[in-house]
Amino acid sequence: MKKLSILFVVLVSAFTLSAQDLEVNINKSKLKWTGKKVSGEHWGYVKLKNGFISIKDNKIIKGEFQIDMNSITCNDLENPEWNAKLIGHLKSDDFFSVNQHPIAVLKITDGTPFISSKSKLQGQLSIKGITHPISFEVKKTDKAYKATIIVDRTKYDVKYGSGKFFDNLGDNMIDDDFILEVEIITK
Repeated sequence: MKKLSILFVVLVSAFTLSAQDLEVNINKSKLKWTGKKVSGEHWGYVKLKNGFISIKDNKIIKGEFQIDMNSITCNDLENPEWNAKLIGHLKSDDFFSVNQHPIAVLKITDGTPFISSKSKLQGQLSIKGITHPISFEVKKTDKAYKATIIVDRTKYDVKYGSGKFFDNLGDNMIDDDFILEVEIITK
């Protein structure tokens, strides 16, 4: 009986020490982007190709999300011609060079324990083959993880319309930061 008790303790310990890997439900997860300019803003969605997170000791210890840049949409322009022009421009070398770089990657490398359903995550964001560290807060509710991530596009060689690199842009200046509102749903 004592051997059985020891075996039980070892098995329970093994399960509590290992990380729990959660696959992302790419059909239910949402990534909304918003880009602002002097004269207004545009917004739309981009889809996940795949993703996972690993949780251990009440914190996200790692994760990876592949973002399908070919899936980018614009949801605020109703005119089909203007909508197609904007999407084509976002996919061009002026912005995300989607032909050469169809996938952007967000890797989570560490996180703080969840307190009141919130955690601070650190990771690496790769856009156009350029990688920079990133940190942001995430809020957990059941199987959903929500975050608002501010990205300085100029760090990823997306300089079109940036006041940092071009003079006399006037109303054509585009904010260097874009916003990603992320809702990750796990299976």
